[in-house]
Amino acid sequence: MKAVRFHQFGGPEVLRYEEVPVPTLEPGELRVRVRAVGLNPADWYLRDGYQHKRLPDGMIPPITLPAIPGSDASGVVDAVADDVQGFSPGDDVFGTLRFPSFGDSATYAEYVSAPATHWTHKPAGVGHADAAAAAMSGLTAWQFLIELGHAEQNPLQPQPHRPVPLEGRTVLVNGAAGGVGHIAVQLAKWKGARVIAVASGRHETFLRDLGADEFIDYTTDRPEDVVQGVDLVLDTIGGPGTSRFLRTIKRGGALFPCFVGFDDTEQADQRGVTVSQTQVRSNGRQLGDLGRLLDEGTVHIAIDGTFPLHDAVAAHQRAEQGHIRGKLVLTVS
Repeated sequence: MKAVRFHQFGGPEVLRYEEVPVPTLEPGELRVRVRAVGLNPADWYLRDGYQHKRLPDGMIPPITLPAIPGSDASGVVDAVADDVQGFSPGDDVFGTLRFPSFGDSATYAEYVSAPATHWTHKPAGVGHADAAAAAMSGLTAWQFLIELGHAEQNPLQPQPHRPVPLEGRTVLVNGAAGGVGHIAVQLAKWKGARVIAVASGRHETFLRDLGADEFIDYTTDRPEDVVQGVDLVLDTIGGPGTSRFLRTIKRGGALFPCFVGFDDTEQADQRGVTVSQTQVRSNGRQLGDLGRLLDEGTVHIAIDGTFPLHDAVAAHQRAEQGHIRGKLVLTVS
């Protein structure tokens, strides 16, 4: 089959489109003919060997070169292991696969094998590109805001992450136009929250159409200067700057940074704000719930651009430009 691999760490130019063996089918797995691949920041962190992403010890998976990147895929079941029930060849499926681990079979390829529990059936009314784009970003928003869905040890903090009730609460989403952010806006509205979206001004109409009740253009106003008394901030940007949102949160509220870097626990304690993170994990059942919301139109997926699999270099170059509205997708003919 054709796949995209890198034989050394580096920029987009290290990606190669080449022949590789079709993955074997192990017990408990599905092998899927890939139709679309959703791109995620984890893909370029992996590609450059995590040189530009500071992660806690134990969170960087071992990487054997050459390696195929990618965790998100949508496609058609090609083969089903004998011990798997509920799936058949020809079924349309999508999933976030093997995350946060990294294995030999990844998604920048024409075929991928992964545990059946990481897949869910794709609704007929949802295209492969939308399903692939929704997978990890949707799981991230879901596990931060709706339901964690697993009992694995949290590598980011001693205690498990616990979502908070959203109905009747005010939720601020920073980075609201991005992959996680634009889904989080819609999930929070679905759960009955009042949503404040923070993004650049060109995204205002887009985010209000998705349900945002209030919009802040961060290029003209700093949200920490104009907002007070929110119940929850989901900061999809994260990093050291996330502590500025403590000023916007009422006592008893919460700050959920999606990326590592928060370093002001003393101020959080003084303000009575809970700061919590989690590492997203593959979960086919939760993606099934998200798929139903996609199918009924409660959640919409924005795709910034699509690229054929053989042009993955261009897709990664677009990612490095930043300011992506929604997601980038690779298509597999």
